[in-house]
This record gives sequence, structure tokens and C-alpha cells, in this order.
Amino acid sequence: MSQELRSRRREAGFTLVELLVVIAIIGVLVSLLLPAVQSAREAARRTQCSNSLKQFGLALMNYHDTFRVFPPRRGGTSACSGASDLSRIGCNYDRLSAFVALLPFYEQKAMADFIAGGGKTSGGTAVAAGGPAPWYTSSLGTYEPWQTQIKMLICPSDRVLPGGANAHNSYAFSMGDTLGGGVAINGTTVNFGTNTAPVRGIFGGSQRCVGLQFITDGSSNTIAMSERTTNGWFNGRTAAGEDMRTATVYNFPSVISNPGSCLGTTIKATFQSGNIKSKFGSIWTDGQAEVVAFNTVIGPNGPSCNNDSNAGSADAIGGALTAGSNHPGGVSGLLGDGSVRFINQNINTGNLASPQVISGNSPYGVWGALGSISGKEAGGEF
Repeated sequence: MSQELRSRRREAGFTLVELLVVIAIIGVLVSLLLPAVQSAREAARRTQCSNSLKQFGLALMNYHDTFRVFPPRRGGTSACSGASDLSRIGCNYDRLSAFVALLPFYEQKAMADFIAGGGKTSGGTAVAAGGPAPWYTSSLGTYEPWQTQIKMLICPSDRVLPGGANAHNSYAFSMGDTLGGGVAINGTTVNFGTNTAPVRGIFGGSQRCVGLQFITDGSSNTIAMSERTTNGWFNGRTAAGEDMRTATVYNFPSVISNPGSCLGTTIKATFQSGNIKSKFGSIWTDGQAEVVAFNTVIGPNGPSCNNDSNAGSADAIGGALTAGSNHPGGVSGLLGDGSVRFINQNINTGNLASPQVISGNSPYGVWGALGSISGKEAGGEF
């Protein structure tokens, strides 16, 4: 090989320095592009969540066309005696969530028919028509519908799914600006734990079903569903350092008379004081407020607090149960007319030091007005 040819081959190659420079440039370009890619992926996830809410909007409208009311947040067959039904398969204790009532209207009719007939557990034990208790787990065997994860119930932006034996949900039903708590207001008791107590939102108990005719503020001015986040089913633990969107401070009675006091448990989006539990989204079939509901008091992506002293249950009768998501800046919300809007987490919340009301304007600003069905409030930017 000639000296000239060898020289040309050496000139055509890269030096080590040139190679390192190229690698550095590629690294910089990747670092610049990565946030854009992540943002695009989150936009796609948010769109999917919005589409799921739109499907629930259609389901709610079809349910309303059939029954002339929206389904209750918690309903079903009447409670049977717990003493004689130790396995909790004799009835569903009037606690089935609205997700169960809506099954035939979001393409889950086969599951709805199975539940209506009762069926059997995996161990072969017959179950009463309407299904067992929504929290049912037993040595008699699993109940397949309760453990079947319906994809539409999960927002893909939820990074952590709750644990436990039952399937899950990322979406919640609106109770309006009602805080509950078992307190009497002008002779009327407000309580999340019964099917007869009134709430100011679309979804209450089985004895308080709401139809469009009751939404005098206008269905386009009233929220029906939103997102909530979770960090798995867990019982009491220290709050310090936990993401304020993903759990609830319990045994916090002041939240009923002064919901803004709940904000004092947090600094820069994390809990700093109190003890917390996480129950939301862990049992999609259970109509308890802690599991499938939210209220329009503290703004989206804020903390939640309740007045329940029991760390192991999801049976709180009152509290601020706050909408939340992993989307930057707010949550997707389904309005009563079936439209989906993105609600800014800085939405006006009025006077959070005010106790709840059962009639008239909401004290909790635009957010409270968006939740109440008949508060006679003017709409606002959200």
C-alpha cells in the first residue's frame, strides 16, 4: 500500500477529541428534547383521561334518560343483618358505588347482568342478587366482578395504583360544596355516611337521587365528576413529607367548621403535620365518600382532611375530600351537560374559613358554585 493511500485513510478518520465533542452535542440535544417528549406523553395521558370522563358523561346521560335521575353515589339493596351475614354475601348493604349502577351504560352489561343475578364466589358459594358487600373479601372465595379491573376507570397519569384485593378507580363523583360531619344546619343533618342526608352536589345517597330538573344552576355550570389521586391503600401513618394530593389527614374535626384549617397541614405541596390514611380509589364498587367522591371546597390538587378518628376504615362522615391529579396545573372535570373542562388548581375558593351551608350561594367561591346544584350563583372562570 502506498504512503499516499495510508495518509488519506488517516485523514478520513475521527480523532478522540472530535468523537467526544459529537457525543457531548448529542447529549445536550437529548437533554433539550426529553422535557418536550415527556410533556407530549403527559398531554396524551391527559387526553385519555378526558376521553374516559366523556364516556362517563354519555353513560350518565343514558342512565338519566332511562331512570329520569342520575345514579346515587351509594345505593343498592337494603342492608341485611351483619350478625347473620358474617361473610357479607347476603346483600350489598346499600353501598354500591355509582360505577356499579352505570355498568350497562359504559359497555359493561355482561358484568352488570352477573351482579344482578348474584352468581357465585370462586369457592362455589351462592351470592345474593345485586352482589355481596362492595368491600367483600372472604375465605369463601373471591367475587370476580369486584376484582375485575375496568380499564376505563383508571387514568394513565396515575403513577401508583392502590393495593388491596379489589379493583380500582381514578375518578370521583361530586358531592358539591357539602362537608358533612353529622352536624345539624337549620334542623337538617348533613352526613356522608347515610343514604338519606342531603348533599349540595349531584351525587348523594339512594334516598337523595338528583335529576336534571333539580340542577337549577344549569347543568353546564355544575360539575359531576373529576379526578382524584391516591398513594395506595394504607392505614394511619405520619404525614410529614407525603404528597398532599395522595392521602387524607384524619381525626381533624376543625375541617367541618373551618375547612381552610386543612391547608395548615401542608407546606409546598407536602403534608407537614397530622396523621394520614389513603382510601380513595381502592374499592371501585364501594360508594363511601372517602373511596369514590370529592367535594368542591378546597381547590384541586390541595390537601384532604376528615373528621374520622379511625385510621383503618373508609367510613368518614365528613371532611374536605379534594379533587386531584398528576396533570400539571389542575384536574379534568366532567360537567353536568356531558362536557369536559380542565379546571385550574388556582380556581377561586372564596372564604375557606366559612362553615358549610345547605342553601343559597356557596361560600367557597367559583369552585363551590361549580359544585352546588341550586345555589343561585353566577358562573366564573375556572
